[in-house]
Amino acid sequence: MNEAATDIAIDKIENSRISQFDPSNIQFGRLYSDHMLVAYYDNGAWGQPKIMPYDNLSLSPATTFMHYGQAIFEGIKAYKDPQGNPGIFRPHDNWKRMNRSAERMAMPAIPEELFMDGLKTLIDLDRNWIPNGQDTSLYIRPFMLAIDEFIGVKPAEQFMFIIITSPAGPYYSKPVSIYVQDEYVRAFPGGIGYTKAAGNYGMSMYPTKKIKEMGYDQILWTDGIEHKYVQEIGTMNVFFVVGDKVITPDINHDTILEGVTRDSVIKLLKEKGVTVEERLITIQELKEAHEAGTLKEAFGTGTAASIAPIYAFTYNDQKMTLPPMETCEITAWVKKELSDIRYGRKEDTHNWVVRL
Repeated sequence: MNEAATDIAIDKIENSRISQFDPSNIQFGRLYSDHMLVAYYDNGAWGQPKIMPYDNLSLSPATTFMHYGQAIFEGIKAYKDPQGNPGIFRPHDNWKRMNRSAERMAMPAIPEELFMDGLKTLIDLDRNWIPNGQDTSLYIRPFMLAIDEFIGVKPAEQFMFIIITSPAGPYYSKPVSIYVQDEYVRAFPGGIGYTKAAGNYGMSMYPTKKIKEMGYDQILWTDGIEHKYVQEIGTMNVFFVVGDKVITPDINHDTILEGVTRDSVIKLLKEKGVTVEERLITIQELKEAHEAGTLKEAFGTGTAASIAPIYAFTYNDQKMTLPPMETCEITAWVKKELSDIRYGRKEDTHNWVVRL
C-alpha cells in the first residue's frame, strides 16, 4: 500500500461470538471482538490490509520480535454517545505517537490512511461490541511486530501491523495505593522510556509483582540517576494538586510517555483557569507538601485507567495518605469533564472524538 486511500479487504466472521459478551461482567482484556485488522510490510512497502475473524497467529520460532523485543503498541478507546453512535477518542494522536515509537525501534512508519481507515472500518464492523454502561468502552490495541525469520541481531525488514479490540470496564475499581520505587529503574535519558515499546512493560513486571505482594496497586517510578525525581506510574502519567496548582512531571527527558489522556487533562484544566505546571518534581517536595497539608489530591491518567484517583503514596516505609475522595474537587471535575466529552454528553470543542 502506498500513500493513496486504503483499500481494505474484509472477510466477515460467519457466526459472531458476541453471545459470549456479558455487559454486566466485563473483565479487562479477557474477551476479544469478532474481527481484527492485519497488514504486512515487506520489500519497503505496506501491503493491502485485511480485516478477518479474530484468530491465532502462525509464526516461526525464529520470529525476530520473540528474541529481540522489536515490538510496539498503542491503546485507544471507543465510546457510545447517548444515541448509541460510536466515537473514537483522539486516535490521530495515537497514530503519531506510534510512529515516534516505530522510529526509535527501527520499524517502518505506519501511513495515516492505513492506521485511521483500518481503525474506523474495524470499529464500525464490530460496533455492537462497544458497551453502553457507565465507565465502559471498547479498548483498541494496535500493535506492530518484527517478523523476520532470522535470529541474527539486526533491525528486521518484515513487519506485521495488527489491531484487535476488547470490551472494557473500569481498569481500577477504587482509588489506588502507590509505592514509590527507588531500587529498580524504568527509563534513562537516551533510552526508550518515551515509547510504547513492549520491553518497557516487560522489565516492569518483576518490580510490580513485588510491590503487589506488599499490598500496593502500582509503582511510581523515579529517575534512574538519582532516584530523586518522580516520573510516571506503571500504567499512567501522574498529577498532584499542591495548594492551588496542579503539577505533573514534564516529558522533555525521553523518560516519560507522552500520554494522550495526560495532554487532554492539561488542556481542560488550563481552560478552566487552573494553573498547571509541567516540571521536575522531587519526592522530597511531595513529602514536604504532605507534611504541610498542601498536597490535596493526586490522580493518574491513561487510556486504560482513564482518571484514577490516588489515596496514598508509600516511600521508604512512610505512608502519605491523601484527603478523602469527597474533597478531591479537581480530580472529580476533570474525570467528569473528560467522560462527558468521550460519551458525547457535552460538546467536543476540541474535535477529539472521531465519529463513525
